[in-house]
Amino acid sequence: MIKAKFYKYVLNFKQPSGTSRGVLRTKETYFLVLSKDGNEGVGECGLFRGLSIDDTPDYEEKLNWVCENINLGLKELLQETIEYPSIQFGLEQAFLSLKNSNKFELFPSNFTKNQNPISINGLIWMGDKQFMKTQIQDKIEQGFSCIKMKIGAIDFEEELRLLEFIRSQFSEKDIELRVDANGAFSPDTALEKLEKLSKYKLHSIEQPIKQGQWNEMAKLCKTTPLPIALDEELIGVFHKAKKEELIKAIQPQYIILKPSLVGGIGGSNEWIEISENNNIGWWITSALESNIGLNAIAQWTYTLNSKMPQGLGTGGLFTNNFDSPLYVERGSLVYNPKHNWEFNLS
Repeated sequence: MIKAKFYKYVLNFKQPSGTSRGVLRTKETYFLVLSKDGNEGVGECGLFRGLSIDDTPDYEEKLNWVCENINLGLKELLQETIEYPSIQFGLEQAFLSLKNSNKFELFPSNFTKNQNPISINGLIWMGDKQFMKTQIQDKIEQGFSCIKMKIGAIDFEEELRLLEFIRSQFSEKDIELRVDANGAFSPDTALEKLEKLSKYKLHSIEQPIKQGQWNEMAKLCKTTPLPIALDEELIGVFHKAKKEELIKAIQPQYIILKPSLVGGIGGSNEWIEISENNNIGWWITSALESNIGLNAIAQWTYTLNSKMPQGLGTGGLFTNNFDSPLYVERGSLVYNPKHNWEFNLS
């Protein structure tokens, strides 16, 4: 018999982090801990307040139900939590963790043996021009060849000048530039803004307009001068038939998968299969999980053999994260198996 408990944990940002949805100072998360025959399994249910579809008043009640019914088995639990994608991902991690001799090595590979790193993008948070410029310079000095800049919170012309500053120093061969609008543009002005952005030879723009506007997004994807990646658009789309309908209706150039927000590994794999069947690119991104969730995402991502830089560089944002073998070096996420985990919820 498996026993299960959950624990709430509040991650504290080292510095306030700006997005188009406001400034983040803390991030709630939950840990699902399973035990059986002296073994322990750990999974992170990375709830994202204000963004997750499962940010509901009964979230802890659902986690409690999961713990009480843990012996139904993973398959049935995943069906019962389909509208709680972060719980689904926590369950997948916890069951994988429980059955492995090393509870933090979910997908043994050359990544976990410290033989192969994962290329990642360097994330530039929103803020005033000087703060963003400093971050850009830091990321370039740290060896990143792909930079992702959040836009849509400060003056748009100021953001264009920041992109111009990067491009005046580095060509698109030297630095790949991605921008993330988090739905900040209006459908009326989005195309005009995309045309201005395209001058800076960007790799892609994430979610230029708010999700749920399929017709407007489809028009943008058809006429855009730079590739569009769907992100928030995928949240809350639970069933495979609906996923296929969305992809065929909008026909984006890319999709971005955050397992905590789109149904964990199973839900993400469905999106990947559908996108590849429609000649649409994809990459994986973490969603401000602790190192527990980031570790699971990174190990799974490595098994997918994607050559694109992934969005997995968020582990160093918090003051009270857990010591882990994960670290960032020269624009890549590295796993050093000689470094021990310190996972303590007290």
